[in-house]
Amino acid sequence: MSSEFGKILKVSVFGQSHGKAIGVNIDGLPAGEEIDLEELQRFLDRRRPGKSPLSTARSEADVPEFLSGLENGRTCGAPLCAVIRNRDQHSGDYSELADKPRPGHADYTAWVKWRGHADTRGGGHFSGRLTAPLCVAGGIARQILARRGIYVGAHLDSVGAASDGHFPLYPTRELFEAVAAKPFPVLDDASGARMREVILAAKNALDSVGGVIECAAVGLPAGLGDPMFDGVENRLAAVLFGIPAVKGVEFGAGFGAAGLCGSQNNDRFAVESGRIVTTTNCSGGIQGGITNGMPILLRVAVKPTPSIGQPQKTVSLSAMENTDLQIHGRHDPCIAHRAVPVVEAVTACVLLDLLLEGNHGTF
Repeated sequence: MSSEFGKILKVSVFGQSHGKAIGVNIDGLPAGEEIDLEELQRFLDRRRPGKSPLSTARSEADVPEFLSGLENGRTCGAPLCAVIRNRDQHSGDYSELADKPRPGHADYTAWVKWRGHADTRGGGHFSGRLTAPLCVAGGIARQILARRGIYVGAHLDSVGAASDGHFPLYPTRELFEAVAAKPFPVLDDASGARMREVILAAKNALDSVGGVIECAAVGLPAGLGDPMFDGVENRLAAVLFGIPAVKGVEFGAGFGAAGLCGSQNNDRFAVESGRIVTTTNCSGGIQGGITNGMPILLRVAVKPTPSIGQPQKTVSLSAMENTDLQIHGRHDPCIAHRAVPVVEAVTACVLLDLLLEGNHGTF
């Protein structure tokens, strides 16, 4: 299925932005894992819309309703299914889009693939709304990983030309938690203020702006993954690209490595406290598709929101002629800051899947 990923831990997302509900089915979770629902809700609230002028005014509680898989607060071995009810849809804002596809959006390709039957309200199954159930799966995976000393965290690396600092060589759980507790997820608050100014300027111009998210995972053992086509980078990238609006993924030095010499890009090995480490992390903790024990480090590029208030050129699908479009409704001037926990969620799911696979489905 196109909306499913994972080998041992299988995550399947369903629903549409303006349907009755969205949800997730998670198969393969280890049984007996206690799930702190309050902690899970705090994680979901980091992504939730309607909290500030920097995001869409759509107001959703995003409280998951568990239909199966949890008994007395613990996983019970059955597939875990959770739904999130949609309550604040303004579907009338999207009536024109059934005939006039938004530039930069999936309206046209969905119309071609499903011969005009796709639900375009709010983006349908292509909407960023579908990242809420992803965060349910990832929030659960993060709790399970944390009990094994593995932590995943992310921050907003840049918005437009405004940038934050990068994670240090060894990010910590405390650093991740400090960023997660902020209303705007950055390392440096002064940098965050500049990013907010960029977002608000785009909003006031009826435009949008993109951004980059940096994510790290610490505590992973060396030796996870496989070479060639089933490496850790392959598995992570495949799912990260499933997040709506993601257009680029890089690990470690990423594209910057192309401008370096080998003497600069090679991570030198050293022994510290009885374990082998590298003194730099240009490889992002992965070599040959296999973890080397250093923190995994990746960055995700998020495009500007396609739905903008400025007049745009498009076509009429029914008349097969050029026309104009001005989008109404509630839209994010920047998606990237709300996508920070989504990147964490997806990364946690993939890493848990890799660990379960390495342990034959058990811990």
